[in-house]
Amino acid sequence: MGVGSWVVCSIGMMVFNKLAITAMPLECTLVAIQMAFCMMAMLVFCWQSLHVGSMRDLLRWCLVVPAYAGMLLTSILALKHAPMTLVVTFRALSPLLSLCIECFYPEPILVNRGMLASIVAMLLGTALYVSDMPNSHWSGVQWAVANIFFATVDRLLQRLMLAKDQCPVDMSKTAITLVNNFAGALLLILAAWLHGELGGFASAFAAMDIRGGIAVAWSCIVGVGISYTGIWAQSLISSTSFLVLSNANKFVIIFLEVLAMYKPPLGRLQVFGALLTIVAAATYGNAREVTESKTCNNEYQPLVTCCTAKAV
Repeated sequence: MGVGSWVVCSIGMMVFNKLAITAMPLECTLVAIQMAFCMMAMLVFCWQSLHVGSMRDLLRWCLVVPAYAGMLLTSILALKHAPMTLVVTFRALSPLLSLCIECFYPEPILVNRGMLASIVAMLLGTALYVSDMPNSHWSGVQWAVANIFFATVDRLLQRLMLAKDQCPVDMSKTAITLVNNFAGALLLILAAWLHGELGGFASAFAAMDIRGGIAVAWSCIVGVGISYTGIWAQSLISSTSFLVLSNANKFVIIFLEVLAMYKPPLGRLQVFGALLTIVAAATYGNAREVTESKTCNNEYQPLVTCCTAKAV
């Protein structure tokens, strides 16, 4: 239920964010509105379940907030300057950064042939997509790459502080959702002020039509769902599995954009590259799960280790 709910919210969030940023091109302000709406929803409907064990737990979790806010903001910026397919293609590379970071863990992950083949296929698929990409979309690539970084750091930190076998915080999921969105909204309001968006909010709101208003409203509603279900799902599965899972539902995104939403048609090479990258990301996740399972049972002999220091 947790994973399935998150998948539905993830697809909805991507679609409504694309529509919302088109209707209100003030990225910092839009994300701050979504966070404020989610914060109010937690206070109104979930106040009885709010629980924070100690100030230390609260301060520890606050380390996640900058990565969480950065992930949402860079996602909006990438959608503002490029199609959804570009965002999901580059986000499929998230497990690679996760793998690099985990090389510095006390027990680094071991890499097998299946993982190496999947990595090569992911990079090939991304290269094919970029080779047929219009020059106007390159401005979105930098934000998509930044989104990979923030998403990976966010998932790794959340996994560390939510998993029972790691160093979990004593906080309820609703309290975590509230903290993420309250502190994140403060950061985004500051960013909006520094970016000069607050002065243009009234004119942007007045220029928005009914369709745009509906898109913004639904992005706020779905944002509540993805904020909670993301924490719920992350507490149940590993960070790498979560990142790979976030790629698997992107087939629906590509289908919607190619057939229903995106006016300038995507090239066939772009569509093929995007599909190849996402399939390779899912295959990578499966190969990694097999490696971790065999390692736990002491039955696996590694092909290579991704920790150079340990190899030396």
